[in-house]
Order: sequence, then C-alpha cells, then structure tokens
Amino acid sequence: MERNAERTRARILEAATTEFSARGIAGARVDRIAAAAGCNKALLYSYFGNKEQLFDAVFAGLVARIVSEHPLDARHLEEYAGALVDSYLERPELVRLALWDRLERGGAGMRTTELLATDAAKVAAIAEAQVAGDLSSRFRADEALALVMVIASMLPLLVEGASPARLREVVTSAVERLLR
Repeated sequence: MERNAERTRARILEAATTEFSARGIAGARVDRIAAAAGCNKALLYSYFGNKEQLFDAVFAGLVARIVSEHPLDARHLEEYAGALVDSYLERPELVRLALWDRLERGGAGMRTTELLATDAAKVAAIAEAQVAGDLSSRFRADEALALVMVIASMLPLLVEGASPARLREVVTSAVERLLR
C-alpha cells in the first residue's frame, strides 16, 4: 500500500488538535497522538520536529482557517464578532488551544509573524473606521479588536445553556453598544 504523506500529516494534526485541546501542551502525549493518527512517533517527529512545533502547527492551522473564513469589516464589527462566535461554537478547540497557549507559553503562538501582521491590519482597519466616524473612538483600535476577540471567544464558555442564536445575539449586541 502506498503511503500518502499529506493524509498522514492531516491525521496527525487532527489527533494533535484533540489531544492538545483536551490536555494542553504539557499534558499532551506524543504517543497518544501517534496512536490516534495511526502512525509511529518517529514519523510524527520527522514531520513536525517536536511536541512544541506540533502544537504550533495545529494552532497556526486553526488560526489561518478562522482568518481566511472571516475577514474583518471594521465598519461592521458586530457582524464580525457574530461570525467568530459561530466559528468558535463549531470549533471550540481553537479557544481551548489559545487558552493553553496563553497559560503554558505566555501567548507565544499568538505572536507569530503571520498573526501579528493579520492583527496589525485589523487594527489599522478599525482605526480608519474610527477616523471616518463609523466606530466610536472611546477605545483605541487595538483595544477595540481585543474587546471583540474576548467577547466572542469567552462568552460562549461562560454562559451555559444558551442557544447558539442567543449567544450570537448577545455578542453582536454587546460589541455594537461598546464600539458604536
């Protein structure tokens, strides 16, 4: 049977996503990831180097997906926040991985060159919308982006029993009231 490197990498990333989101970086075990992916640890290490690099690959892949699926329209931050809520409810592992990254590594994965450039572009777009009068200047542009991200990611974790529609409504309403 011919091996398919891309399929194997995808299986490893999927298994690693599950393992890291459930147990964090320190608690994750490469042997469990390899077993769940149906490969051996040596192959996993040859593809990703080490456990930290594997975490980085998982985190970067999920962030890139969210960024590409949800471009920011600074004039309508409430809708952007609502789209993020939808994504986080569909893929709660991203929020969990971001929390593990902050807890265990001081947010190192959130400071990659690509993510910093993406965030800088978002902050610039928000600043332009503020200058144009489309958004309140009550908060600096970077603070406004941080508020959107925190509200969209944390509210679903903290409000139990609410429907996805209600969570989206609360988040979009809060962002609109804060930033208009």
